[in-house]
Amino acid sequence: MKSQGFPSGPQAALLFLALFLCEFVIAVALRDANRWLGLNDMQLGVLAAVLGNGCVFAGVMHFQQLTYRELFHQSPASARATLVLIVPPVLLLVPGLMVVIVTAMNLLVLVAPLSAWEESMFSRMADGSVAATLAVCVMAPLLEEMLFRGIVLRGFLQRYSRWQAILGSALLFGVAHMNIYQFVVGLVMGTVLGWLYERTRSLIPCIALHAAYNTGTIFLSDLPETISLADTALALLAILLATVCGVLALRHMLVAPIARRPAP
Repeated sequence: MKSQGFPSGPQAALLFLALFLCEFVIAVALRDANRWLGLNDMQLGVLAAVLGNGCVFAGVMHFQQLTYRELFHQSPASARATLVLIVPPVLLLVPGLMVVIVTAMNLLVLVAPLSAWEESMFSRMADGSVAATLAVCVMAPLLEEMLFRGIVLRGFLQRYSRWQAILGSALLFGVAHMNIYQFVVGLVMGTVLGWLYERTRSLIPCIALHAAYNTGTIFLSDLPETISLADTALALLAILLATVCGVLALRHMLVAPIARRPAP
């Protein structure tokens, strides 16, 4: 075990509980005040999430004496270089991740069909409204990456081995979604995002990947149900080529230089 950092596994669980309670209390207060605000349920949820996360982040970052600049980008490379060089190949991974995760989700639904409440919840998330799009494509990637990679994984990497930290944070990321379907998504995405953060020490590519994936799921729901076999094969070929190019580029930039580094 490495030198102690915050949070540990149990501390991370308590952190999520504190976040859940903050969001719950704020949501209740907003519902009581909604006769003046006039917001719908999705808008209330987004506002409660923003305020709840803000309370938790303010407390944690004050405790750690951590600035937002350090939280978002602690890499020796500049933020501009990370944005220009790392983000484009990261985005090439999105279609491949979507194929893998959608296939896994479809198999899971065959074994454990969605309940009426879960169908309603997922429909609201992809209903195309401004509030839903903002919540899924902007707020969730930003707030979740700040918490799960910027705070939790950062602390785990100081306490545990590399893969213990990455897989542990991915497991917590999946559990925090509180349903088996998003647990699978969270576990897969959390592992990829965790590896990316561990290699770059920056939230910039993590937020970009998370936002692009969430945005892609919304567009996926608008695709026609029947697509010709030729179009499907062509799309899969393009996705495979994009994924291979993305993996090779990231390996060249994030893996090979570390492998060539002389042992201390």
